[in-house]
Amino acid sequence: MADRILDASGLRCPMPLLKTKLELNAMNAGQELEVIATDSGSARDIPAWLGMSSHTLVSQSEHHGEFRFVIKCGG
Repeated sequence: MADRILDASGLRCPMPLLKTKLELNAMNAGQELEVIATDSGSARDIPAWLGMSSHTLVSQSEHHGEFRFVIKCGG
């Protein structure tokens, strides 16, 4: 179970990524954030950004156009 959930459903690129960044900035290292998005661009944008950050993508899934990401906040 994630420490926080960010529902970015209905938001278009780049808002899901921007809101994810803001949420992670407000979290402590080691906490987990679950992001829910419906914009298909999130499926590439969020993992790509995480690859350049101190945060870790724990899991990623897609079901009927809903994308879910669990992210561990880095230090």
